[in-house]
Amino acid sequence: MPRVIVSAETLVWGELDVPIFGCVKDWHGALLDPAAGWCLVEDPGHLWFIASRAKPAQLHPASRPGKFQAELWKHDVAELFIAAPDRRSYLEINLSPNGGWWSCLFDAPRQRRHAEDTPLSGVKTHADMGADGRWVAAIALPLDVLREEIGYGAESPMNVTFILDSPAQRFVTVAAPTPGEPDFHRPDAYPVAERIDVGLLG
Repeated sequence: MPRVIVSAETLVWGELDVPIFGCVKDWHGALLDPAAGWCLVEDPGHLWFIASRAKPAQLHPASRPGKFQAELWKHDVAELFIAAPDRRSYLEINLSPNGGWWSCLFDAPRQRRHAEDTPLSGVKTHADMGADGRWVAAIALPLDVLREEIGYGAESPMNVTFILDSPAQRFVTVAAPTPGEPDFHRPDAYPVAERIDVGLLG
């Protein structure tokens, strides 16, 4: 079940003190070792999506920190899906382990709103990759943009997913898998995230 930590304090990269939740199994129930880590935090201005793993990632060759890059999903990537109240339209966010990112709005499953790639405005990313391959990345999504584009709010259905161990890709979902082969484009199946109001972090 996705969880959103609600903080009255503005988050600052490099000073994050947030819990990291773990995904220990892939879509098919096979053990994921090491686990994939994630956290969603809503501060006064942004929804932060933080992802991590203690294992080297296979990056999209064109991915660069802070750069908007299509087709990140063909390599290792963390993903956030947020559905509108109608549960048809939704936003997909891709976050590369090195801070590259991509976004797309859909009006129905796999039906893009815009013919051309149109980056979500005001987005910032951060990443830290260790010498041993460990990585943590974060993307900060402006709340006002999310509200305008997808009707984001306390009752928003959402899901956190990963594609890992490329090229033999393994698919990971925080929400319960739907029947059949991996398919993250199921806004009708996204649960409403549990919200945890912590006031001030730290």
